[in-house]
Amino acid sequence: MSLIYTIAAHIMRKMPVCFGILIISANVCAAGSAERGAQQAITCAACHGSDGNSANPVWPSLAGQHETYLITTLKAFQKGSRSDVLMSAQAQALSDDSIADLAAYFAAQESLGRTADPKLVQAGERLYRGGNKEKNISACIACHGPAGRGNLPAAYPWLAGQHAAYTAKQLRDYASGARTSDKEQIMRSIGAKLSEDEIIAVSSYIQGLR
Repeated sequence: MSLIYTIAAHIMRKMPVCFGILIISANVCAAGSAERGAQQAITCAACHGSDGNSANPVWPSLAGQHETYLITTLKAFQKGSRSDVLMSAQAQALSDDSIADLAAYFAAQESLGRTADPKLVQAGERLYRGGNKEKNISACIACHGPAGRGNLPAAYPWLAGQHAAYTAKQLRDYASGARTSDKEQIMRSIGAKLSEDEIIAVSSYIQGLR
């Protein structure tokens, strides 16, 4: 448990000045209309599902994701700090109001529960809850919480129930530097230390969180 507390303390030391700003930002950004977003989300359904629960494991489920995180992510695609052949093009066409409305809609949807591979649960849980002290890998629970529901004020995303295939790809992208949208390079630092077996195990465990 000491590792978890150390990580949490480190994060809080980094955040004292901007913590209040993050809370204010959350209130300001969370002004979208879920009703308007429902209409715009029709074009998103092919990949992410009509209710934000994608059927294809390589495309993320968006249902239940924090509204402010969805806004930040879409803007990252617009700015280029995240890149995807499909999403980068889609994001460029969105106005700030459209982004806010889509975020409000998907945040209001219920995330479907999924299951983890029973063979990987023990290894995945060990890494998620305790990290790997020998490799200086932080515990996922410090930022994403015991149930994988993230941290809204700190803008850490909801992970619970996300497709294991998608989560594993993001970890690999962080490790390679292909994805650079993480704050203070936290996820790039963690991803670079993870073995392929650890990526697969923790991704499966996250898929089973509810």
